[in-house]
Amino acid sequence: MTFELGTDGPSVIVVGVDGSPTSTHAGAYAVGLARRQNSRIVVVYVVSAPAIAGLAPSASGAIEESLVEAVRELAEQVEEGARHHGVAAEFRAVRGDPYTELTRVADEVRADALVVGASTQAGHRFVGSLAVRLVKAGRWPVTVVP
Repeated sequence: MTFELGTDGPSVIVVGVDGSPTSTHAGAYAVGLARRQNSRIVVVYVVSAPAIAGLAPSASGAIEESLVEAVRELAEQVEEGARHHGVAAEFRAVRGDPYTELTRVADEVRADALVVGASTQAGHRFVGSLAVRLVKAGRWPVTVVP
């Protein structure tokens, strides 16, 4: 009988965050998993264009400034949390569609697993959420954290 050399479990975990309580739980879960598995995490924050920006072009500068500040704060939280828990972490803020960007980053970093928070939007029960789309893609194990 031959055995696989290397490690069991994921070596690179991509976790999607958006500032919601469920994505915060997903981040905490990913950190715990990474710590136990000696994995690296890549935290991805996808910035979508706010709907208000199209309605009030004069406010776009202020909206952009607040987005930059939110990204900076989130990056600091990721760095501090990773250091505190002793895991290797990378933070990426990207613009676009969450499904497209999470799958792109997961392919780019050769992720072994994805972790996302469960959607809290009622309509997603019928139309489908980001998590459902990722699971249906069937390219990685996906953990959906409530």
